[in-house]
Amino acid sequence: MKDSPQMDRMEVLKVRLAQFRSEHRDLDEAIIALEEGPAPDMLRLRRLKKKKLSLKDQIARIEDELTPDIIA
Repeated sequence: MKDSPQMDRMEVLKVRLAQFRSEHRDLDEAIIALEEGPAPDMLRLRRLKKKKLSLKDQIARIEDELTPDIIA
């Protein structure tokens, strides 16, 4: 059962990836709503964008880990 811990890790990564993607979409919607408001809070907007970028980086790392390296 050597593959079992590896499979568990992959499943955990897939769940985290789905959570991060969902949070990324939510932040995108929040940013759009804030930008469309009458007087957007620029500091809050900057913080949301920074968090969204951080999530994008985490998503990319997990996707890289889930995608097997293929040597051509």
